[in-house]
Amino acid sequence: YGISKQDGVELRKTDDALQFNSTFGYRRDTTSNWYHSAKFNFRTQFTNGYSYPNTDIAISKPFAPAYTFLGVGAEYNNKKKTFQMYLSPLTMKNTLVLNQRLANQGAFGVTKAIYDPVTAELIRKGEMSRTELGFLFMSGFKKEVFKNITLDNRLSLYSDYINNFGNVDVDWQMQWDFVVNKYVRASINTHIIYDDDIKAKEEIGGQQVTVGPKIQLKQMLGIGLTYSF
Repeated sequence: YGISKQDGVELRKTDDALQFNSTFGYRRDTTSNWYHSAKFNFRTQFTNGYSYPNTDIAISKPFAPAYTFLGVGAEYNNKKKTFQMYLSPLTMKNTLVLNQRLANQGAFGVTKAIYDPVTAELIRKGEMSRTELGFLFMSGFKKEVFKNITLDNRLSLYSDYINNFGNVDVDWQMQWDFVVNKYVRASINTHIIYDDDIKAKEEIGGQQVTVGPKIQLKQMLGIGLTYSF
């Protein structure tokens, strides 16, 4: 979780993630790098999210959205534990939007509410969940590639068999960690997300218009002090 404060700009959230991961793996002998694996992942956020500078109406909340992944497949880990890969031909993805206002808007890919076109009365509430079944690929690489420079690269690709198979959801994180000296550390982080189910909105001619999915990009530079005793 992270926040920032700049001159002339109100306090803003820069990072917000709550995750739980669980893996069960089995291999036939200790010489093999391959495991039969089952994985579970849950993620959501701690606090409300806003489209800054507007902080009157939240565009996301805790458990709105929340994501769960549950699947089985095969996992590879090299002997040095610097590279890992997971292939799952059968993974269930569940998107939860446990806020009725956001669910009625169809936020984060759930089915939106239906209103009477004449009276604008609510006919059917928006659904609070969306379930998908698809293929999941995950990989991770972490190693000191140069002296005092460590690369941590993580990639996740998911495609739903039922709806638009071949359209891939992407979650890619890359972080470079630098040991400047005994007391100073620095890091550069890039995070790219693309979810085909999340339709972005833009203001065109004073109206909010749905324009389709977009790439989300976050970049961060951090410098910190460390002291060991």
